[in-house]
Amino acid sequence: MKVIFLGTGEFSATVLEGVLASRHTVAAAVCQPDKVNARNGKIKPSPVSVLAEKNGIPLFKFEKISEGVGELKRFSADIMLTAAYGQMLSEEVLELTPHGVINTHASLLPKYRGASPIQSAIEAGEKISGVTIMRTVKKMDAGDIVLQRTVDISGMNSEECFSVMAKVAAAAVTEALDAIEDGTAEFVPQNEAEASYCKKLKKSDGAVDFNESAHVILNKIRAYYGFPGSYFYYGGKLIKILRAEFCAAQGAPGEILTADPKKGLVIACGDGAVSVTSIQPEGGKAMPASDYLRGHRMAVGDRI
Repeated sequence: MKVIFLGTGEFSATVLEGVLASRHTVAAAVCQPDKVNARNGKIKPSPVSVLAEKNGIPLFKFEKISEGVGELKRFSADIMLTAAYGQMLSEEVLELTPHGVINTHASLLPKYRGASPIQSAIEAGEKISGVTIMRTVKKMDAGDIVLQRTVDISGMNSEECFSVMAKVAAAAVTEALDAIEDGTAEFVPQNEAEASYCKKLKKSDGAVDFNESAHVILNKIRAYYGFPGSYFYYGGKLIKILRAEFCAAQGAPGEILTADPKKGLVIACGDGAVSVTSIQPEGGKAMPASDYLRGHRMAVGDRI
């Protein structure tokens, strides 16, 4: 089939690679407009735009995809495929190709519809999640399911999970395209009674609340790895927690129980404590907490 691909980031690029390696043809690719790097002012092309240009695929970067319907129609594609594209699709776009639009979503729908399915599943303590290939409809992530693949996400942080999910999605969407072309695909309605939703994450979501239990905090540290990051302030400086482990110690929530290069950094929570193993200080690079403590004093008994 001739496919128009819609996607932008690393996850999308991995899915696109899977389609390029399949029996199907990518007629055109659409991604979000390039962003400007805040640090150096240079334009940073998206992973999908880089991959499309490398493979000689006609590429579009519409501010609003609804404005590009006319340009996309001329490719006479059979189907459109989205993977973490980042724009809502109008009815005109959904009806642009004979087979409509299918989407890759990184959860086992109808659970975790919305913008942060991977982070939300990890934060909730899920051991199993997965990838869903579904028909795109006007209602968010509510379309009929073509197929699903499960993924064991135990112990993963969001960055690790994104990488695994993208590879699973690439294989799953190729299988779905094959079935649609062969006429063997079955579209199964979702059970609305089981639907749950997740929000778009913002920076403030990463602030660690040490009144919560250690297990809840550890799940959030894994879920928010990368963005928004899990962080606290000490001495007026922001410190990101990259990795941590459960510790059975007790204390007042936010109390520094241990702060020693040899014994580590342990902070009390509402229930239990977290032993912080890897951090990133404000303006600095990621490092073991023990290395940070060799050059920065954190006083036992202080409350964060």
